Amino acid sequence: MKDKNFITNFVAVLVIFTGYVCPVQQDLVKSIGFFALSGAITNSLAIYMLFEKVPYLYGSGVIPERFEEFKLSIKQLMMEQFFTEQHIEQFIETEEQQGGKLLNLEPLLNAVDYDKIYESLVSSIMESSFGGMLLMMGGVEALAPLKEPFSEKMRATLTDMVGSDVFKHALQQGLDAHKISTDLVSKIESVIDKRLSELTPQLVKEIVQAIIREHLGWLVVWGGVFGGLLGALFGFA
Repeated sequence: MKDKNFITNFVAVLVIFTGYVCPVQQDLVKSIGFFALSGAITNSLAIYMLFEKVPYLYGSGVIPERFEEFKLSIKQLMMEQFFTEQHIEQFIETEEQQGGKLLNLEPLLNAVDYDKIYESLVSSIMESSFGGMLLMMGGVEALAPLKEPFSEKMRATLTDMVGSDVFKHALQQGLDAHKISTDLVSKIESVIDKRLSELTPQLVKEIVQAIIREHLGWLVVWGGVFGGLLGALFGFA
């Protein structure tokens, strides 16, 4: 931006100087130069006044002075355009409709302790009326050969169950997309509020400058160009 300011002002001054030394159309050339310089300087001052407070110039320093309004606008933009309950709810419902991929239950099935399930089953049998009969047949050791087949069969049964359409439908009904979206919006809003509370007028000014710095430089350039054109029209008037 500073380079564009310098080049524009330098060219305008060079045109003014040329107007004093050129043998023809001196008034026209000087008019173009002065108007271009005034347009560039005016736009530079206007840009400066956006970010800095200038004494006795009402309206200057609008960005740091109104940083609270800027913070509110940022929050409204994020919450109203990106993180609405409707958008999040639609996203969750879409994921549910694409085959129940919202939750991957495979890691859960892998984490199940099938040995413990087997031990609980054996314990229940021993405590039941069949316990005495089992003791006569060798006790718990008599069931040992069934441990591995039981674990494999239990895993296969659970895998088939969670992959069934009935289970997926029940899972989708249990996942309240509206409630999830409401909770997510509330948490996102809390995060945004926390971050915005950390912003200072100086930081807001730097953020805005970083976003539009490149375009602000062109305002000075075009101020010089249109000022020069107006100077040319004034010279012919």
